[in-house]
Amino acid sequence: MGIEIRVRAATEADVPRLAEIYNHYIVTTPATFDIEPYTVAERLEWFAHYAPAGPHRVLVAESEGVVLGSAWSSSFRPKRAYETTVETSIYCAPEATGRGIGTLLYAALFEALAGEGLHRAVAGITLPNEASVAIHERFGFRRVALLSEVGRKFGRYWDVAWFEREL
Repeated sequence: MGIEIRVRAATEADVPRLAEIYNHYIVTTPATFDIEPYTVAERLEWFAHYAPAGPHRVLVAESEGVVLGSAWSSSFRPKRAYETTVETSIYCAPEATGRGIGTLLYAALFEALAGEGLHRAVAGITLPNEASVAIHERFGFRRVALLSEVGRKFGRYWDVAWFEREL
């Protein structure tokens, strides 16, 4: 019998765990170009830009009361012409990768966004990142651009591939 994983809207109470998971990727990988880990207060400020419904939301996957990952849709750019485009992100706790949690999160996120009047979702992926490319392609994203050496982290430059999908 497997462990039940539930996907739900994130709450403020989840923010410390969301910060812990995201901070892991900041300090150990180039997956995010953030350099310094976030405090819980800083992540609470970030979380204030999201709502339980609407085009900009954060979902979490949890099992037995422990958040194992999150996915979110955020504003792509601040100009009004971009209002029907969202940028999506997904991060799973390191101990929870490879268990299908990212798939559950993205399935729930795209289902939730279906009625929001959105036209496109975009995602930027630091390369190499086979797992992220694979999950995005599984959800219908296709690579549309490569920006070479646009981020500097861990003493080297990194490429970012941009992916998009119709909503």
